[in-house]
Amino acid sequence: MMLDSFGRDHNYLRISLTDNCNLRCFYCMPEEDYEFTPASRLMQFDEIEAIAKIFVAEGVNKIRLTGGEPLVRKDADKIILSLSKLPVTLTLTTNGTRLHEYVEVLKQANIKSLNISLDTLQADKFLLLTRRDQFRQVYDNIHRLISNGFHVKVNVVAMKGMNDTEINDFIEWTKDTPVHVRFIEFMPFSGNKWTSNKVFTWQQILAVVKSKYPVVRLTDEKHDTAKKYTVPGHAGTFAVISTMTSPFCSGCNRMRLTADGKMKNCLFSKEETDLLTTFRNGDDIVPLIQQSIGSKAKELGGQFTADFEQVHAEEIHNRSMITIGG
Repeated sequence: MMLDSFGRDHNYLRISLTDNCNLRCFYCMPEEDYEFTPASRLMQFDEIEAIAKIFVAEGVNKIRLTGGEPLVRKDADKIILSLSKLPVTLTLTTNGTRLHEYVEVLKQANIKSLNISLDTLQADKFLLLTRRDQFRQVYDNIHRLISNGFHVKVNVVAMKGMNDTEINDFIEWTKDTPVHVRFIEFMPFSGNKWTSNKVFTWQQILAVVKSKYPVVRLTDEKHDTAKKYTVPGHAGTFAVISTMTSPFCSGCNRMRLTADGKMKNCLFSKEETDLLTTFRNGDDIVPLIQQSIGSKAKELGGQFTADFEQVHAEEIHNRSMITIGG
């Protein structure tokens, strides 16, 4: 077990395969001409495999592969199949643009569920948000995965003045489609132009849905980050990830490993622990992992509170979202 000073057991590891991405979402990537990390500084296939095994030996039983966009990495299939042999629940978060190339790989890896990012159901707005014209590809791939028996969670970053008018369009989508839509409150990261007046809150999202639909609260699991709901009679469900207004830190069991081999004990942590350099030097990384977990803050990386209107993004020390891993 990997316990922090608050008694939280950490058994869930998120591994970023790359900080590269084929979309250019402004809330994730600071600018269009972003310089990606050179390949030599990224964890290589054998390093990812070996480090993952160390975490599993310490108690990890769930691994999520993230990016950037994990499926733009040339050896993504090799990594997925390798990690699928570990005694863990394996899943991934993707922007969905390349999923049609990986359906059989995901089946072979026995992946049952995955998260796909899609912030709008309007093709023109998708182009505005991502700076790429690939809405139809993503939308079709979501339905392709569902038709192949996968449980699909669609991540929607809800932003005031951008896509808040589409909340009930997503709810309507769940009527006949067994998709799980997760609305995520807009969070501050380096370079993403976050301000508190862009946050569309959990309660505001619920109010919009309840203005048109009856809503039933579902039971959440111990480590859930999302508050889950359903509309009676709908094939799908929805949820809200309320990081800014109602954090879920008390049940946190997550650790992050960036593509360049740095461990973050929280999405918002200022400190990072360089595991890759130590691993490449042939030294034991377990004490570093334990030290990182032991120093984990009680909530939100110790950098701000749930009073989001008092949060000043320029005072938060962190990476951009694309270099952390979704």
